[in-house]
Amino acid sequence: MTLPTTGGFDKTPGWLDWHPSPSTPRFRLPEGAVDAHCHVFGPGAEFPYAPERKYTPCDAGKAQLFALRDRLGFSRNVIVQATCHGDDNRAMLDACRASGGRARGVATVRRGITDAQLHELHEAGVRGVRFNFVKRLVDSTPRDELMEIAQRVKALGWHVVLYFEAPDLPELWDFFAALPTTVVVDHMGRPDVTRPVDGPEFALFLRFLREHPFVWSKVTCPERLSMAGPPALNGETAPYRDVIPFARRVVEEFPDRVLWGTDWPHPNLKDHMPDDGLLVDVIPRIAPTADLRQRLLVDNPMRLYWPETAAR
Repeated sequence: MTLPTTGGFDKTPGWLDWHPSPSTPRFRLPEGAVDAHCHVFGPGAEFPYAPERKYTPCDAGKAQLFALRDRLGFSRNVIVQATCHGDDNRAMLDACRASGGRARGVATVRRGITDAQLHELHEAGVRGVRFNFVKRLVDSTPRDELMEIAQRVKALGWHVVLYFEAPDLPELWDFFAALPTTVVVDHMGRPDVTRPVDGPEFALFLRFLREHPFVWSKVTCPERLSMAGPPALNGETAPYRDVIPFARRVVEEFPDRVLWGTDWPHPNLKDHMPDDGLLVDVIPRIAPTADLRQRLLVDNPMRLYWPETAAR
């Protein structure tokens, strides 16, 4: 896999490019496995980055994403709109259309979008919208606008993806609970894994899932949450060991409401760029049985993103 340049843009200083040669996973994925959280960036010369973006990445287009899909052994992708593209979904839509039905999308939309434009997104493969509450990545959007968008996409059978950080859950709880659609939380709400898995902060997140059966969670991004790091950094054979108990707790308690994805091309990492093959090898540690892995990697994402196929 050859690293492309960012056409016409200067990358954010210190930006870490995606791994050019990920290893082949030792863990063999079940047939039909879905990478349910990944992105495309540009290429910038064809799909310019948003003027209001808070970072400029390297290019990471559909060709590289599909090559990674095949190398790791996935059958399908769910491509989540990247914040560097704002609400210009063209790069994500282009990848979905080029996938031959093997990719679905999660878009970013604004209040002014027309019904015709929403239906165009649906025809291209979009099945959800993402609301980002991480202040360092996006400027805040009024909640009445987000609620209006959620009401409109409900008619299409879409869901809402939420990206927030654990300390903000108490303040956001009531708004999230009032959303009218299925809700998918990115990265377990970004817990602080230096705190106990049985501590009050993560207990609140688990309570949120228990009390709201329409809420799902992605058990993704150990490389983003970990303080221990991969073996090359922690000197051990077990990568991201401090994240494992959190992800495993969610998978075992909510086996029918969990998703997994690579998060390729891993935007805004600071200390290392993960080997995506190594990330796949973490899966058996968070989903220790074949049944749990089948639900996590095949049954759940198919039910949410390809219901017409899953129902057959």
